Amino acid sequence: MGEAPLILTAQLPADLQGWATALRTAHFPPERNYLAAHVTLFHALPGFCEGEVVQHVRQLANEFAPVDARILGIMSLGGGTAIRLESEGMQRLRALLAEHFHGLLTPQDQGGKRLHITVQNKVSKREAQALQAELSTQLGERPFAFRGLAVHRYRGGPWELAEEVAFRGRERA
Repeated sequence: MGEAPLILTAQLPADLQGWATALRTAHFPPERNYLAAHVTLFHALPGFCEGEVVQHVRQLANEFAPVDARILGIMSLGGGTAIRLESEGMQRLRALLAEHFHGLLTPQDQGGKRLHITVQNKVSKREAQALQAELSTQLGERPFAFRGLAVHRYRGGPWELAEEVAFRGRERA
Protein backbone atom coordinates (compact mmCIF):
# COMPACT_ATOMS: atom_id res chain seq x y z
CA MET A 1 0.00 0.00 0.00
CA GLY A 2 1.13 3.53 -0.52
CA GLU A 3 0.83 6.67 -2.54
CA ALA A 4 1.28 5.10 -6.00
CA PRO A 5 -1.81 5.72 -8.14
CA LEU A 6 -3.95 2.65 -8.76
CA ILE A 7 -5.01 1.37 -12.16
CA LEU A 8 -8.08 -0.86 -12.32
CA THR A 9 -8.40 -3.24 -15.26
CA ALA A 10 -10.92 -5.78 -16.52
CA GLN A 11 -9.30 -9.17 -17.12
CA LEU A 12 -9.53 -10.75 -20.55
CA PRO A 13 -9.90 -14.50 -21.08
CA ALA A 14 -6.53 -16.23 -21.57
CA ASP A 15 -6.88 -16.86 -25.32
CA LEU A 16 -7.88 -13.27 -26.09
CA GLN A 17 -5.20 -11.95 -23.69
CA GLY A 18 -2.50 -13.93 -25.51
CA TRP A 19 -3.66 -12.87 -28.97
CA ALA A 20 -3.95 -9.18 -28.05
CA THR A 21 -0.58 -9.18 -26.27
CA ALA A 22 1.03 -10.68 -29.39
CA LEU A 23 -0.49 -7.87 -31.48
CA ARG A 24 0.76 -5.32 -28.96
CA THR A 25 4.26 -6.85 -29.02
CA ALA A 26 4.32 -6.71 -32.81
CA HIS A 27 3.01 -3.14 -33.20
CA PHE A 28 3.68 -1.09 -30.05
CA PRO A 29 6.95 0.88 -30.01
CA PRO A 30 9.29 -1.58 -28.23
CA GLU A 31 10.96 1.05 -26.04
CA ARG A 32 7.54 1.87 -24.53
CA ASN A 33 5.98 -1.59 -24.46
CA TYR A 34 6.37 -3.14 -21.02
CA LEU A 35 2.77 -4.19 -20.40
CA ALA A 36 0.60 -7.04 -21.57
CA ALA A 37 -2.61 -6.14 -23.39
CA HIS A 38 -5.23 -4.82 -20.97
CA VAL A 39 -8.59 -3.06 -20.65
CA THR A 40 -8.28 -0.06 -18.35
CA LEU A 41 -11.38 0.88 -16.35
CA PHE A 42 -9.73 3.57 -14.17
CA HIS A 43 -6.36 5.21 -14.84
CA ALA A 44 -5.53 6.74 -11.46
CA LEU A 45 -7.44 5.91 -8.31
CA PRO A 46 -5.62 7.41 -5.30
CA GLY A 47 -3.08 5.08 -3.73
CA PHE A 48 -4.10 6.02 -0.19
CA CYS A 49 -7.40 4.16 -0.68
CA GLU A 50 -5.82 0.91 -1.93
CA GLY A 51 -7.35 -1.16 0.89
CA GLU A 52 -10.83 0.11 0.09
CA VAL A 53 -10.34 -0.43 -3.66
CA VAL A 54 -9.18 -4.02 -3.12
CA GLN A 55 -12.04 -4.72 -0.70
CA HIS A 56 -14.65 -3.31 -3.11
CA VAL A 57 -13.21 -5.22 -6.09
CA ARG A 58 -13.28 -8.47 -4.08
CA GLN A 59 -16.91 -7.84 -3.12
CA LEU A 60 -17.95 -7.23 -6.73
CA ALA A 61 -16.09 -10.34 -7.90
CA ASN A 62 -17.93 -12.44 -5.32
CA GLU A 63 -21.31 -11.11 -6.46
CA PHE A 64 -20.95 -11.14 -10.24
CA ALA A 65 -20.47 -13.89 -12.81
CA PRO A 66 -18.03 -13.44 -15.72
CA VAL A 67 -19.17 -10.39 -17.68
CA ASP A 68 -20.30 -10.80 -21.28
CA ALA A 69 -18.58 -8.65 -23.90
CA ARG A 70 -17.70 -8.65 -27.56
CA ILE A 71 -15.08 -7.36 -29.93
CA LEU A 72 -16.62 -4.88 -32.36
CA GLY A 73 -13.65 -4.03 -34.57
CA ILE A 74 -10.89 -1.46 -34.78
CA MET A 75 -10.71 1.91 -33.03
CA SER A 76 -8.43 4.73 -34.14
CA LEU A 77 -6.47 6.48 -31.41
CA GLY A 78 -5.05 9.05 -33.83
CA GLY A 79 -1.43 8.02 -33.36
CA GLY A 80 -2.39 4.47 -32.47
CA THR A 81 -4.75 1.56 -32.85
CA ALA A 82 -7.03 -0.27 -30.47
CA ILE A 83 -9.52 -3.13 -30.54
CA ARG A 84 -12.97 -1.71 -29.83
CA LEU A 85 -15.02 -3.61 -27.24
CA GLU A 86 -18.61 -3.49 -26.08
CA SER A 87 -19.93 -4.68 -22.73
CA GLU A 88 -23.02 -3.28 -21.07
CA GLY A 89 -22.25 -5.37 -18.00
CA MET A 90 -18.70 -4.03 -17.63
CA GLN A 91 -20.00 -0.49 -18.12
CA ARG A 92 -22.49 -1.11 -15.28
CA LEU A 93 -19.74 -2.45 -13.01
CA ARG A 94 -17.57 0.54 -13.87
CA ALA A 95 -20.48 2.87 -13.03
CA LEU A 96 -20.88 1.15 -9.63
CA LEU A 97 -17.18 1.66 -8.94
CA ALA A 98 -17.30 5.29 -10.13
CA GLU A 99 -20.24 5.97 -7.85
CA HIS A 100 -18.47 4.35 -4.89
CA PHE A 101 -15.28 6.37 -5.46
CA HIS A 102 -17.05 9.61 -6.43
CA GLY A 103 -14.99 12.61 -5.35
CA LEU A 104 -11.72 10.69 -5.70
CA LEU A 105 -11.73 10.32 -9.50
CA THR A 106 -9.47 12.29 -11.81
CA PRO A 107 -11.13 14.19 -14.68
CA GLN A 108 -9.97 11.41 -17.04
CA ASP A 109 -11.75 8.79 -14.91
CA GLN A 110 -14.93 10.80 -14.28
CA GLY A 111 -16.32 10.62 -17.80
CA GLY A 112 -17.73 7.69 -19.71
CA LYS A 113 -15.39 4.97 -20.84
CA ARG A 114 -14.96 3.53 -24.31
CA LEU A 115 -13.76 0.00 -23.67
CA HIS A 116 -10.77 -1.01 -25.77
CA ILE A 117 -7.47 -2.87 -25.91
CA THR A 118 -4.61 -0.65 -27.11
CA VAL A 119 -2.31 -2.56 -29.47
CA GLN A 120 -0.37 0.43 -30.83
CA ASN A 121 0.26 3.97 -29.57
CA LYS A 122 2.60 6.93 -30.05
CA VAL A 123 3.25 6.18 -33.73
CA SER A 124 2.68 8.32 -36.82
CA LYS A 125 -0.88 8.68 -38.06
CA ARG A 126 0.19 7.00 -41.30
CA GLU A 127 1.59 3.98 -39.45
CA ALA A 128 -1.56 3.73 -37.35
CA GLN A 129 -3.82 3.92 -40.42
CA ALA A 130 -1.81 1.15 -42.10
CA LEU A 131 -2.29 -1.17 -39.13
CA GLN A 132 -5.98 -0.28 -38.91
CA ALA A 133 -6.46 -1.17 -42.59
CA GLU A 134 -4.62 -4.47 -42.09
CA LEU A 135 -6.52 -5.46 -38.94
CA SER A 136 -9.94 -4.40 -40.25
CA THR A 137 -9.78 -7.22 -42.81
CA GLN A 138 -8.83 -9.78 -40.13
CA LEU A 139 -11.02 -8.74 -37.24
CA GLY A 140 -14.71 -9.47 -36.96
CA GLU A 141 -17.19 -9.39 -34.12
CA ARG A 142 -16.42 -11.96 -31.46
CA PRO A 143 -18.10 -12.66 -28.12
CA PHE A 144 -16.10 -13.29 -24.95
CA ALA A 145 -16.46 -12.83 -21.19
CA PHE A 146 -14.28 -10.76 -18.88
CA ARG A 147 -12.99 -13.16 -16.22
CA GLY A 148 -12.30 -10.72 -13.40
CA LEU A 149 -10.77 -7.47 -12.22
CA ALA A 150 -7.22 -6.46 -11.31
CA VAL A 151 -5.76 -3.59 -9.29
CA HIS A 152 -2.26 -2.37 -10.18
CA ARG A 153 0.09 0.18 -8.65
CA TYR A 154 1.63 2.65 -11.09
CA ARG A 155 5.22 3.55 -10.26
CA GLY A 156 6.31 5.01 -13.60
CA GLY A 157 7.18 1.80 -15.44
CA PRO A 158 5.71 -1.68 -15.54
CA TRP A 159 2.66 -1.93 -13.32
CA GLU A 160 2.87 -3.73 -9.99
CA LEU A 161 -0.02 -6.12 -9.37
CA ALA A 162 -1.77 -5.38 -6.08
CA GLU A 163 -4.81 -7.69 -6.41
CA GLU A 164 -6.37 -9.95 -9.00
CA VAL A 165 -9.83 -11.44 -8.52
CA ALA A 166 -11.95 -13.72 -10.69
CA PHE A 167 -15.68 -13.24 -11.06
CA ARG A 168 -17.30 -16.12 -9.15
CA GLY A 169 -20.78 -14.92 -8.29
CA ARG A 170 -24.08 -15.76 -9.93
CA GLU A 171 -25.46 -12.31 -10.63
CA ARG A 172 -25.08 -10.94 -14.16
CA ALA A 173 -23.74 -7.42 -14.45
